[in-house]
Amino acid sequence: MGARTVRGLDPQAKQKILARLRSIEGHLGGVIRMVEEDAYCVDVLKQTKAVQAALDRVNTMLLERHLNHCVTTAIRSDDPRERERVIGELIEVFEAGGRG
Repeated sequence: MGARTVRGLDPQAKQKILARLRSIEGHLGGVIRMVEEDAYCVDVLKQTKAVQAALDRVNTMLLERHLNHCVTTAIRSDDPRERERVIGELIEVFEAGGRG
């Protein structure tokens, strides 16, 4: 993976994403404790689904920012290679998301 950054992410959006990720981190720690303490499987499943949903919300925030900034900039570019690169990146991400 290249050394790209979360370009154009304003400080407020960045803080919001980081806060969500830290919350997810804490939630995941709770799920780990549940497994260590032999909690009921369905209770653990409910919590892992909640973590997945929270990560999906973070992904949506990041994708929205990427589409509104990076992709829009590339599409407006006169460089067709840049447009192809950005589109290829998104295709790669969504193809990888289907594996698991």
